[in-house]
Amino acid sequence: MAEVGVNRKQLANVLKTTADLLELLGQEVFRANAYRSAARSLEALDTDAAELVAAGFAGVPKVGKSIAAELVAYAECGTFAPLEDAASQVPPGVLGLFRVRGLGPKKIRALWDAGTDSLESLREAAHNGQLAALKGFGAKSAAAILAAVDFALAAQERQHLSTGLDVAEALAARLHDLGARISGDVRRGLDTVHSARVTVTATPEEVTARVGNWVEALSPVGTKPLLSGRVDGVPVEIAYSTAEARGALDLMMGGGTAYREELRAKAAAKGFDLSGRGLMRGGELVVTPTELDVARELGLTLRPAEYREPEHDLIWQTLPAPAELVTVADLRGMIHTHSTWSDGAASVREMAAAAVKLGHEFLGTGDHSRAAHYANGMSLERLRAHIQEVRELQAAGVPVIAGAEVDILDDGSLDYPDDELAALDYVVGSVHSLFTMDAARQTERLVRAASHPLITVLGHPTGRLLLRRPGYAMDLDAVLGACEANGTVVEINANAYRLDLDWRDVLRWRERLTFAINTDAHVPGGLADTRYGVAVARKAGLTPAQVVNTLGQADFLAFVARQRAARAS
Repeated sequence: MAEVGVNRKQLANVLKTTADLLELLGQEVFRANAYRSAARSLEALDTDAAELVAAGFAGVPKVGKSIAAELVAYAECGTFAPLEDAASQVPPGVLGLFRVRGLGPKKIRALWDAGTDSLESLREAAHNGQLAALKGFGAKSAAAILAAVDFALAAQERQHLSTGLDVAEALAARLHDLGARISGDVRRGLDTVHSARVTVTATPEEVTARVGNWVEALSPVGTKPLLSGRVDGVPVEIAYSTAEARGALDLMMGGGTAYREELRAKAAAKGFDLSGRGLMRGGELVVTPTELDVARELGLTLRPAEYREPEHDLIWQTLPAPAELVTVADLRGMIHTHSTWSDGAASVREMAAAAVKLGHEFLGTGDHSRAAHYANGMSLERLRAHIQEVRELQAAGVPVIAGAEVDILDDGSLDYPDDELAALDYVVGSVHSLFTMDAARQTERLVRAASHPLITVLGHPTGRLLLRRPGYAMDLDAVLGACEANGTVVEINANAYRLDLDWRDVLRWRERLTFAINTDAHVPGGLADTRYGVAVARKAGLTPAQVVNTLGQADFLAFVARQRAARAS
């Protein structure tokens, strides 16, 4: 099968973006709706992008011949012609307004018509009262948009870890024969990344010969041993060196600014000059093929890539060695997943089969409760029917257990009565509404929920959406303290758009809480998102013993039984 440079998520995203721009321009409403329908259809699939392209998207619901041809061309050349055409009619600053939470095509059109054509001008309009006076907005809306604009401006140069990793892996594959290694923010597992960076043993000419046509605007970066460009809008960096200097290159490209400056200072104190070009002494190159060679020359202990942040400075040597940290292979069960019982795209049986195929021992269901009506949340009657189906599947030998993602209501109570919750094998409690509640009430709400006698896991605890919205205003330590006091497991939501709880908070609480790495998968392919949650856990120094879903099915159920018994005593 021919190599395809896009994944299914990128295919869906390009359709949705095109639909938004067409709506913004007031053009071809039918066509915009067709693109959105096609995007939803692709998101519901679990077929590899290469297979879809090879088949010309035949048989994919809502993807007609015209859209299929456009997608095939996009996969082959990297350009989606309808998007390029629509984007050419919109000023770049207006395009940036789509990064603001709460702004869709209609509101952005109103802003554009009123002369607001960038994030900066939107912030100014929110500050000076012009936005509040604009029809359809108002003072309360303007205040919320101002906060969202500030967040968007701070986030606009970052990418989700999943995006950076996809591009870095594709880049490393193209440069495999040059000894390519993933580096930078992606290697360190940051939740958002500045660029997809790789290092190679090569000359810039060798790099250009292999990726010059694939990476847009590939060019040198000053006098650094570095080439930069973009792939589908994502910044990429390719650092190069000789084999003799490769260790210094990997070390310097594998840490943030503070880490690099610390290394340079330590090297200088011992008479060395350390940079991406190599480790030098007296003007002579010291041969250091690996990072470990550099550390030995400097008399330092090599700091693992996961621990190269300022938050690790004083404690990294007390944390577990990389070989002791949790891995994807350690996870034995998925305990927050969705199916067609709520807003998932596959049946429980299909999700369980996909989990087993990935090497997991069992699947835990986690469909939405009745308050989540927008997500086809389960009524009491449907919840009982869902549990019955799970019991029948268990009797048939399907490795599945019955759970639910139950809404935390405004007062901190859970969305189902206790007798209904007790019929479940476990409960994930999550907030899906009233995100803007004041900090004191939000804290009280979550503390009460975390203290409920039948909650097993507190789901996506802060509610953040990376690069889209910050977490709720609340006293997070008070909430996590309630989890500690009640033995409530805290979720590390592995969805790349959440990665919630943040690794910094996990690091602070790692010795006091038990965690669950959950995918929150709505399609079978989403079960593979464990890799992102594991990256968070590893940065926080978690071992398998600290992650509850490294337990097998029987041991996990025994854990829940002990948790409930302890609260009842």
